[in-house]
Formats: sequence, structure tokens, C-alpha cells
Amino acid sequence: MNHIRFLVVCAALASLAGQLIGQTASAALPTGAKAPEFSARASLGGKEFDFALAEALKKGPVVLYFYPAAFTPGCTAEAHDFAAAMDDFAALDATVIGVSADDIETLNRFSVSECRGKFPVAADADGSIMKAYDAVLKLKPQWASRTSYVIAPTGEIVYAYSAMSAGKHVENTLTAVRQWHRQQTPAP
Repeated sequence: MNHIRFLVVCAALASLAGQLIGQTASAALPTGAKAPEFSARASLGGKEFDFALAEALKKGPVVLYFYPAAFTPGCTAEAHDFAAAMDDFAALDATVIGVSADDIETLNRFSVSECRGKFPVAADADGSIMKAYDAVLKLKPQWASRTSYVIAPTGEIVYAYSAMSAGKHVENTLTAVRQWHRQQTPAP
């Protein structure tokens, strides 16, 4: 009898794990959609400033990535990966901004230690930006889901990706920015 209960519990846990993974597997804002405007308090290298999407888009494409919480293992790894790739993004005139529900004091520290002062992170304490981009973690709605967007200077979303694993967000967004950039550059 104990063996049967054990199997039932294992099956229930496997089902729950599948639900957790499945609920975060797709970005809701499709490519071609207009990116919602936003501005937020942000931190770059521990220095606070007001970030506005409209201003950033004047300089080139914007990689907007949402992450659940500063200083968690996946979010730390993702921040390190974005920091390491910033020269590649900058060469394409792309701005990178991370957004979470963390308060600005936490993000001041995170921007120095984990983002290594290479790109800003913005505070979305009321969750309005996460909601506008449909990047709310369903099982923990006070956190963002791990969702990345590439937004063209026109404000059009040209790439969207959601996956709780941090592993492909940097690679995928950099590839999308490169593809967008190639389409903007006239052939010789």
C-alpha cells in the first residue's frame, strides 16, 4: 500500500512540475504588436535615474527583459550573461533594460554586483509594466515571469521569448537584434 501512495505522490509532483513549466512557456505580446510605453525608476551601477522607453528607442532597438527577483540564482546568472554580452549589444546600438518588482534600493545593489554596472535595471513595484507586457508569473503574481522582448525603434515588438530557464534569453535576444539590424542595413 505504501508503494502505491508513493507512486501517486510522484505522479502528482510530476504533473505539478509540468504545469509550472507550461504556464511560463509563451510570451503573450506577439511580434508586430506595439510595445506599451512605460517609464520607471532605474539603476545603473548603483546610480538612480528615470528610464523612459520612448527615449531609449530614439537611440536604437531596446531589449526589455523581465526577471522574477534580484539575487535569485537564475536571475543572477541571467544578469551576468547580459553583462558579458553588453559590448555586442552596444555594437548594434541596442539598449538593454531589466525589469522586476524589486524596490529601487535592492536594484541599486543588484545593478552593481550582478549587472556589473553594464546595463540598467528598473523597479516595477506596482507591477504595471509586467502587466502591460503580460509578463506576470502566474503562480507568484508579485513577480515577473522570465520574458524577453526586442523592440524596434518604431516601437514594434520584433521578438518575444518566455522561458523560466535563463539560459537562452541573452543568446536569443542578441540574435534577434542582429537580424533586425541586418534588415535595416542596405545591401552593398
